Amino acid sequence: MSDASVNVKKRQMMTADGIPLKRSLRISLRREKLRGLALLAVPALFVIMLFIWPIYTLFQKSIDDSFVNDVLPRTMAIYEKWDGEDLPGEVHFEAMFLDLTTAEKLEIGKVSTRMNYAKSGWKSLIKKSNRKFKKFDPQKALLPQMIKADKRWGDIEFWKSLGIMKDRRTAGYYWNAVDRTYDSKKNVIMQPENRRVYVMFWKRTLLVSAIVTVACLILAYPVAYLLATLPLRVSNLLMICVLMPFWTSLLVRIVAWMIMLQQQGVLNDSLVGLGIIAEENRLPLMYNFNGTLIVMTQVLLPFMILPLYSVMRGIPPTYMKAAQNLGATPSWAFLRVYMPQTVPGVGAGVILVFIVAVGYFITPELVGGKDGQMIGNQIAYHLRKSLNWGLASAMGVMLLVAILVLYWVYDKIVGIDNMRLG
Repeated sequence: MSDASVNVKKRQMMTADGIPLKRSLRISLRREKLRGLALLAVPALFVIMLFIWPIYTLFQKSIDDSFVNDVLPRTMAIYEKWDGEDLPGEVHFEAMFLDLTTAEKLEIGKVSTRMNYAKSGWKSLIKKSNRKFKKFDPQKALLPQMIKADKRWGDIEFWKSLGIMKDRRTAGYYWNAVDRTYDSKKNVIMQPENRRVYVMFWKRTLLVSAIVTVACLILAYPVAYLLATLPLRVSNLLMICVLMPFWTSLLVRIVAWMIMLQQQGVLNDSLVGLGIIAEENRLPLMYNFNGTLIVMTQVLLPFMILPLYSVMRGIPPTYMKAAQNLGATPSWAFLRVYMPQTVPGVGAGVILVFIVAVGYFITPELVGGKDGQMIGNQIAYHLRKSLNWGLASAMGVMLLVAILVLYWVYDKIVGIDNMRLG
């Protein structure tokens, strides 16, 4: 082959600006990949910042128990040298005295709250002792002075409870969330009888969520069926009534229910006026379990109606007619032909309502009273008043895991692919 033909082929393998075709193709493919990565960067950053990072922080808080070690460094450092059999010596009392007198007042309040979860009485002991520490003579032995100020310093059980908090990472908050705790030897034991409350709240939360879900399904199914089968003009008008609660503040709706359900409210007055109940037998519908169920059912009802409606709207009416033409009665055709096709909507509505109900706390807080409180109220309480972020985070993680397990169970029984929201 002549040199002229070789040069012609080389020129044919070049782009217009003299770059080889292979190199130009690699550059083009690299640009496409970079453009794709740039487009994915924004949603990926959104997911990381608003979902992954908060969940990671929540988990970190739930196992972080370093606050006592940070506020009482001398005490926790020397704690390992104690045999745990006899009362600690002078050096331990001196370390505790120095830690409590040099730490900031705000930190002392927080750490005493944390210590009180390990053993009841720490908070009052530290608060009372801090007032008397100013009168101590640091040149004399601190052990007898501290015991004289409060006899509980001589109680070995208080010192043993510090062992529960010596580890910076612990599962103690998770055990506390199910009414368990550690003993001085790090064995898991039940909380004292008067401190076992959280298992009750977990059971009540699951019970309320299940009842509300079933009630919403029973009420929403016929409403969604009417919306899907009535003429479009009428169904649109009814749909406005379904969507209207979304245009009203949740607080306004709850207050309206409070007015209706109280002892002298609209509902009881109507029942008394109609002679259904006597004046002295007015129904207790507020600040109890019943009030929580009623208001949560009304608030969450649209979340069940909309998935059902979206599925029912797509079911051709000719299926029912065909079944009846083949000899089925209307009720039998509805049960065997129509209802099975609504399973995706039922599944979507059930899982949506149940998940929202499990984490609800506004409605139980306002209308639940003592008997209608749920686990969400306990999380809010620990965040707002007790400042026990570790316990609140542990409950939040357990709630998240429960929801993920619910998704898994739903996927095994119904299948996530069969869930339809529209």
